[in-house]
Amino acid sequence: MHKQIEMKINFTAIDFETAHGKGWSICQVGLVRIENGITKEKISILVQPPNNFYWDKFIDIHGITPQQTASAATFDIVWQQREPFIKNQNLVAHNGFSFDFPYLNQTLEFYNIAPPKFIGYCTYRIFGENLVLLCGQYKIKLNHHHALSDAMACVELFQIHLNNNLKNGSFNNN
Repeated sequence: MHKQIEMKINFTAIDFETAHGKGWSICQVGLVRIENGITKEKISILVQPPNNFYWDKFIDIHGITPQQTASAATFDIVWQQREPFIKNQNLVAHNGFSFDFPYLNQTLEFYNIAPPKFIGYCTYRIFGENLVLLCGQYKIKLNHHHALSDAMACVELFQIHLNNNLKNGSFNNN
């Protein structure tokens, strides 16, 4: 009988939804913290983007409206509580290097906050497919463009990647 071997590292999976095309317009944060293979925290937060301004086509994508974020905290306030999940951590996102990581930095720059150091991993670079197709392929539950659901899907995909690399005796940090 073979035991299931799991590679257990600590990491945070993130996803952002934005109010419009500017990188500093984050309106929702999804964050999942994994420690030793166990989910320690799941967070979904609505964030008021600057001037609470949205493009209609972005509302159509994620369903978040200015009315929903009118009384939400701005990112600089949200960041104070979320920074420990990201700073000096392994950070995982789908399209992380082209969307989530630069948008995090642009938002922090907008609020004159120094960006944190972290080790980034991108499940798009690892698997080479979009999130919807991967979730269908691996039978992962997904409510696409809901930040917490997308972050939870990244957790599952990254754990698949870690376990596959452990079996193969390698580790790739794409």
